Amino acid sequence: MSSDAPVRSDAPNAEAALLVRLQAGDDAAFEELVRENAPRMLAVARRFVADENEAQDILQEAFLSAFRGIQRFEGGSKISTWLHRIVVNAALMRLRKKKRRREVQVDELLPGFLEDGHLASIPKGWPAADQRLEQEDTRAKIRGLIDELPESYRSVLLLRDIEEFSTQDAAHILEITPGAVKTRLHRARQALRALIEQELANET
Repeated sequence: MSSDAPVRSDAPNAEAALLVRLQAGDDAAFEELVRENAPRMLAVARRFVADENEAQDILQEAFLSAFRGIQRFEGGSKISTWLHRIVVNAALMRLRKKKRRREVQVDELLPGFLEDGHLASIPKGWPAADQRLEQEDTRAKIRGLIDELPESYRSVLLLRDIEEFSTQDAAHILEITPGAVKTRLHRARQALRALIEQELANET
């Protein structure tokens, strides 16, 4: 076969056929669904929780929800996109239920302003912190700092900046308005930036 052969155009048909088999209760179709999607969906779960066992539990819960809800899926999006949303919802539900370690007070981390509207203090340069994020150990620390944010801010940050959901989709998942998503995301980013700068300052 030529190396410049066109991309197969039967993918939508294969997707539709898989959906028909899933909705017919075909065990082999469910096995195929898990086999083809589990690795990527597990990676999604891991971005929400640090514990591997929890990530595995989230994945199992998500697939159970998918199996139970497959009859309601109308094929308006790719099956993998639908699964992604289910995994995210399962992860958010797990985060809401689990006993949390200390959460920082976001207001204490937001920049202060003088009466004339200027910043009370100039934040440290973000690029230096951003460069540190390239290091694997620093990524783990950043994930830990995200965990310290209050749930409402942590969730919107994970949805928008980690999972890259649109503002509208994040609002739908969190059952809040798009305006609230934007406000929380702005405050969450500011708070996380302050936490990162504190962490870097403690290392120097």
